[in-house]
Amino acid sequence: MCNMDSKELKKIREKLNKTQKQMAGLLSVSIKAVHSYEQGWRNIPAHVERQMFFLLSRMDGNLKGRKPCWVIKKCPTETKKQCPAWEFQAGELCFFINGTICCGDVCKGWKEKMKCCRSCEVLKSFL
Repeated sequence: MCNMDSKELKKIREKLNKTQKQMAGLLSVSIKAVHSYEQGWRNIPAHVERQMFFLLSRMDGNLKGRKPCWVIKKCPTETKKQCPAWEFQAGELCFFINGTICCGDVCKGWKEKMKCCRSCEVLKSFL
């Protein structure tokens, strides 16, 4: 189970301007699954949540002018050197990368990571 709820999934789908059928194809799930996610009848798997955020991040212009997370969070040099977002220069998409230390420690899994990321303006700016 992940942190995305039915309303958020539907909001992102609509922002992507996709039908449930089109979204099902992009997520490699059935249209019934997408319908069930949006109705709240089924839990949204972590891989679906990740894919939704990935698609949202790739919309035209969605990365232009964004500051990397280490600038936004004002990370000290030692923290940056230990962080994979810095290592791979992916601070605009840090919420995709496991092993980041944004909340003080490396998160133990996707659910814990997303709990931290949802309070951060890097991810919030996409939603």
